[in-house]
Amino acid sequence: MTNPIAGKVVVITGASSGLGEATARHLAAQGAMVVLGARRLDRLTALVDELQARGQQAIALQTDVVDRSQVQQLVDAAISTFGRIDVMINNAGLMQQSMLDSLKVDEWDAMIDVNVKGTLYGIAAALPTMQKQRSGHIINVSSIAGHKNTPAGTIYCATKHAVRVITEGLRQEVTPYNLRTTVISPGAVATELPSHISDTQIASGMQSFYDQFAVPADTFARAVAYAISQPDEVDVNEIVFRPTAQEI
Repeated sequence: MTNPIAGKVVVITGASSGLGEATARHLAAQGAMVVLGARRLDRLTALVDELQARGQQAIALQTDVVDRSQVQQLVDAAISTFGRIDVMINNAGLMQQSMLDSLKVDEWDAMIDVNVKGTLYGIAAALPTMQKQRSGHIINVSSIAGHKNTPAGTIYCATKHAVRVITEGLRQEVTPYNLRTTVISPGAVATELPSHISDTQIASGMQSFYDQFAVPADTFARAVAYAISQPDEVDVNEIVFRPTAQEI
């Protein structure tokens, strides 16, 4: 049976750890050519070296998704190296938690910049080429938090809800170009996200929750692979998953 992932050119933001790193490994192992972006170049370089040592195809470019030009350069690197872009995974994310009356406005701004504008910059970078190709798949990462509000999570929840709205709007626009869109909303998955929380009490509670319930990051990677692997005429628009034991 033909592997539908083999030969696809996949760009992944936030690829230096967590969901992005796991997805890079999983897709490269199935024959995808992965183009990896993140701020931590040392970790990206180590990941590329690991994949190439296995005979897999991977390149990396230091990328901060709050800078539109850097996101564009990442996509341009994929096209100049491999000749096309088949999948754009807007994965880079930031989860900070605080009550609104803590007035952590800088954190609000950071989450909006990374989670919302970073996703939009990824779309802006990939969409024109995909429209010209009349093929492509844009995968955006939301969260269970994008489906419900939680105490101390109001701004994070708002940004992840925005990702869902953006993805649905994109879906409606790109059907004439034969493009696919998927939004994936994970529950607790073992990543560095809880380490971004500056409120020590909230951070402790969130880490305990993750320690109890979180599933491995490869869980997300398999969801991505499922969406990509469908026949061209099938568009998996939304995937929501949680650890089986996670109630909220």
